[in-house]
Amino acid sequence: QVELVESGGGLVQAGGSLRLSCAASGLDITILNMGWFRQSPGKEREFVAAIRRGGDGATYAESVKGRFTISRDNGRGTLNLQMNNLKPEDTAIYYCNSNPPVLNMWGQGTQVTVSS
Repeated sequence: QVELVESGGGLVQAGGSLRLSCAASGLDITILNMGWFRQSPGKEREFVAAIRRGGDGATYAESVKGRFTISRDNGRGTLNLQMNNLKPEDTAIYYCNSNPPVLNMWGQGTQVTVSS
């Protein structure tokens, strides 16, 4: 059974930082292009960032470019998202998945709340 588990979310003030991590079981994510996605209340899930399986070719949504950094540790089979200079509009549940995402691989996500 494939399971993606996100962690590292929390409550932070605007301008603060958080580091999210994603670990997989039942799946070798080192062979996949991976991404981070987020969903705010009342909105559709949206793309945040992606990285190719080799660790290169990072791409970002315009809204997070220059503030977020996606990375991966293929030795540990983990995916990370360093989020700096957080804004209230970054408040959402953050998910990892392959890129493009696979429907049955969505996990529970991790809640990020940014207060103004």
